Amino acid sequence: MLLEFFQWLSEDIRFFSVFNYLSLRAVMAALTAMVIGFCAGPAVIRKLREMRIGQAVRNYGPKTHLVKDGTPTMGGVLILVSIGISSLLWMDLSNRFVWVVLFVTIGYGLVGWIDDYRKVVHHDPKGMSAREKFGWQSLIGFFSAVYLAFAVSMPENSHVFSMIVSWVENGFEMQQLDKLALTVPFFKQIAFPFGVWGFIVLTYIVIVGTSNAVNLTDGLDGLAIMPCVMVGSALGIFAYVVGRPDFAGYLYFEYIPGAGELVVICAALAGAGLAFLWFNAYPAQVFMGDVGALALGGALGTVAVIARQEIVLAIMGGIFVVETVSVMIQTTYFRLTHGKRFFLMAPIHHHFELKGWKETQVVVRFWIITFVLVLIGLSTLKIR
Repeated sequence: MLLEFFQWLSEDIRFFSVFNYLSLRAVMAALTAMVIGFCAGPAVIRKLREMRIGQAVRNYGPKTHLVKDGTPTMGGVLILVSIGISSLLWMDLSNRFVWVVLFVTIGYGLVGWIDDYRKVVHHDPKGMSAREKFGWQSLIGFFSAVYLAFAVSMPENSHVFSMIVSWVENGFEMQQLDKLALTVPFFKQIAFPFGVWGFIVLTYIVIVGTSNAVNLTDGLDGLAIMPCVMVGSALGIFAYVVGRPDFAGYLYFEYIPGAGELVVICAALAGAGLAFLWFNAYPAQVFMGDVGALALGGALGTVAVIARQEIVLAIMGGIFVVETVSVMIQTTYFRLTHGKRFFLMAPIHHHFELKGWKETQVVVRFWIITFVLVLIGLSTLKIR
């Protein structure tokens, strides 16, 4: 929005042409999202308190969490508003990829909002049923996956939609498209090619899986938001690289025209996340709830798919992976042993709490691990 305005001004005042630079717009998006978050945060928290939208703490969890009972939740709305406004102000509105990321982010945020609203306002502890929630996540993820299967290979939207129509008319069969291979980090020429359906399945798993993984991680004050900021910032760097033919060619990445614009959304995510952390740091004044966690996870997964860095996302978001796997192990072990537990409690951050770690120790140590994993992920830019 502002880009078009500054481009118009630059016709008479050359100074404003500086806003054509993607790097500057990314910085401005981050700062704008932070300002919105800092300014709107107290009002949002106050409104949530007035509406009595407070978190109900489970009585079978760590006893130290009982003091959190009644803390305002659904604060993820603040993150979504900050990301949405900042992105719309600073992104190129004609870019197709930013709209896909916003679609997934807002869509998953809406699913999370409905779930939170039913739990807190309607006092329904189950919220949305697992089948209903997963169904809506799957619907959004599937349609996004179908679009991206053609968008990453086509330079313009007109080609994308014509290819989708042709694909449907041919009975959902299509010859191999470019750039649909799963890239293996640390190697220049090792990649696993996918057909259209293979890519759709992979994209669906990444988007839906990352969304739920972040949601499972969001169990302690500040635990999920800082890894989202770090991973999102790193993915922005990857998007910037693959969106430039010179950088992509030099570093042996697939060139994805238009992907570089995603750095604006990633920067907005980082700025909004840091502003939210101001209020979410221990002791938290507000929780993000499903409305924030599902949305942020969906955004990270979508950006990773567009940048063709699905495996790198799994590396950098290792904390999200471990949290999810711990729940899977706990559930499977519980069923196989008829009631025994592998961990003291799952997700695994609660296991460490019950082992004697303080909440702040768990959070900061998980942040440190994420920082190291993000550095490893970034090293794949050059070590190939």
